[in-house]
Amino acid sequence: MIILSSSEIGKPVSGTFLYRKNRFVGVCLLDGKEVSFHISDTGRLKEILTQGREILLLKSKQHNKLPYKLLAAKMEEGFVLINTSLHSKIGKKIIQMGLLGFKPSKIKSEIVYKDSRLDFLVDDKLYIELKGCNLLVDNRCLFPDAPTTRGLKHLKHLIEIKKEGFEAAIMILSLRECDTFLPNYNTDPNFSKMFETALKEGVKFYGFKVKFDNNFNIVYNGELEVDKLLWR
Repeated sequence: MIILSSSEIGKPVSGTFLYRKNRFVGVCLLDGKEVSFHISDTGRLKEILTQGREILLLKSKQHNKLPYKLLAAKMEEGFVLINTSLHSKIGKKIIQMGLLGFKPSKIKSEIVYKDSRLDFLVDDKLYIELKGCNLLVDNRCLFPDAPTTRGLKHLKHLIEIKKEGFEAAIMILSLRECDTFLPNYNTDPNFSKMFETALKEGVKFYGFKVKFDNNFNIVYNGELEVDKLLWR
């Protein structure tokens, strides 16, 4: 089941990752030359952006400062999406296709709630915050891979929204081949405890796995459940 077609994503070129200048800029070897590229994912990505790894790049628009932007990195299971600018498009398609269990009549994006922006408001009653997950440990996908005060605030707001009588949900988009999901207690205990609290307060969990197929379409790869370890 195709979520985003390769024609919607763009034609990638292959390079070899060298190093990361900062959170937003990486350097790779492309056609024998060192080239800088934009990294939209500000996570640590230590397990992914390692020297010598094959990466896929997309040509940037003319007004951008850097000539390329990072699309994916080749891991054990194949190319893994490393581009947060596509997460919202993927999440919206998942909702539109009825994978939440129903087909909505209306989806609004970038919804302002207090001092937050939540990803979606579905049918004027279900608020959804989307998080992409690319950290794989012991066949589990973990989020976040770096402390996130923004993510913590989003969870608090979802709990408030639920208490106000609306529906609220956290959607995890797994970009790796994993069995289950867990919040990353070692990296961000505050987010992880709030995630557990949110589920107890009635915030829904939606989890989905996506991957690239051989034609570089992003395809549905199954549902993702919260690991039973969370409740032990």
